[in-house]
Amino acid sequence: MRVNAKLYRIALNLWPCISGTGGKITHISDDFRELTVKLPLNWRTRNKVGTIFGGSMYASTDPFFMLMFIQILGPEFVVWDKGCTIRFKKPAKKTLYAKFEITDEMLSDVRKTVERDGKGNFTWTIYYKDAEGVIYAEFDKVIYIAKKSVYEERLKEKQKAQV
Repeated sequence: MRVNAKLYRIALNLWPCISGTGGKITHISDDFRELTVKLPLNWRTRNKVGTIFGGSMYASTDPFFMLMFIQILGPEFVVWDKGCTIRFKKPAKKTLYAKFEITDEMLSDVRKTVERDGKGNFTWTIYYKDAEGVIYAEFDKVIYIAKKSVYEERLKEKQKAQV
């Protein structure tokens, strides 16, 4: 089922898991291959020393590659966030922006790997930058993508092994 990107953006911004981070999705492309998050410094995101709380930075970038790939790949695939490594570069005292982009190369790599192996772990880097392009934090997002049939077979094997 194809989801309307504008309605999806509105719904995600209302979802407590997203709205609670202090971040806001400002754009989702119609093909779900681009998404932008804005994270302002305000009373909800400010930490004890007056900069954007690192937890707000991470939480406001957490689910988006997973949600984008779910929309792009469809129900024949299982997509999970698997991990993240964060490198904070400098304290943020201004509004930050993160742009998620799924390129043709990324999609090709996912499709080739999953076709060959049934599943794969993929790592892509996201940056929180200010309006001038200065980087404040880097996030290496690890995403697990599998054919649904392969994922379900592995679950069955695990359940049998536990009995």
